Amino acid sequence: MLEVVLTTVLIIMSISMFICFIRTIIGPSMSDRIVALDSFGMNLIGFIGIVMMLQNSVAYSEVLLVLGILAFIGSVALSKFLEKGDVFDRG
Repeated sequence: MLEVVLTTVLIIMSISMFICFIRTIIGPSMSDRIVALDSFGMNLIGFIGIVMMLQNSVAYSEVLLVLGILAFIGSVALSKFLEKGDVFDRG
């Protein structure tokens, strides 16, 4: 029963990731694209987590951590770039 639920969730998350990808491509503004990329990253983390549950292993746990860190840093950097026009402060 759990496998059926997890498979259904994988299908729903795949549709959500596709919608986020489309929003990233045709987003009317840069802010929409940043939010779509962040949502895509979070969906990818959940997707990999569910695959780990289906396979009954912890083989991808490091991948999840790295993706979470990269998604956070990317969102912060892009938001800072949109706000100030520069990512790094030069004294």
